[in-house]
Amino acid sequence: MSSTPVVAVLDYGSGNVHSAVKALIAAGADARLTADRGEILDADGLVVPGVGAFRAVADALRESRGDELIDRRLAGGRPVLGICVGMQVLFERGVERGVDTEGLGEWPGTVTELDAPVLPHMGWNTVDAAPGSRLFEGIEQERFYFVHSFGAQHWTLETQHPFPAPRLTWCTYGAPFLAAVENGPLSATQFHPEKSGTAGIRLLANWIGTLRAD
Repeated sequence: MSSTPVVAVLDYGSGNVHSAVKALIAAGADARLTADRGEILDADGLVVPGVGAFRAVADALRESRGDELIDRRLAGGRPVLGICVGMQVLFERGVERGVDTEGLGEWPGTVTELDAPVLPHMGWNTVDAAPGSRLFEGIEQERFYFVHSFGAQHWTLETQHPFPAPRLTWCTYGAPFLAAVENGPLSATQFHPEKSGTAGIRLLANWIGTLRAD
């Protein structure tokens, strides 16, 4: 039996995701771009990439029944990692250029346009890593690559004992927005780890390490 964690990258038609597969392999995973339901449910981890508009990604996930697969994994405590718009659609709603779209509703809140003088937010930026973060362990001071005009600018989920409080990592571009969330089996990054050089590979390796621990 292989000790290398198997990571499924959800293939639902979202742009060029091969760089994510390559980065996961470089970080130590047996990564596979797949739409196979059995493979997705059985994998040690699932990565949900996302490129483009909130509505397009949410619609494509529903059309491919990817939303059901995410739900089923999380219900069983199976790790999921959303990236960029793959993070945004985890929230209840997204409002882009006047278009209000229902998200997957894993977290409360609405994704809105960043409050910044120049959009998109494109390039390298630092983050304020959450205390005790597993994702950012050893890379708290590194820069990560962002390309987006929208984000989650508020966190409203309230947790009560015995559930641990989510670890929230923020970034500032004009105003603060969520750069990453670690919430039980569900994690997400607004930036692109696969485009963030060695720091991004290390972050993915940190996440893969949690799969081994589980």
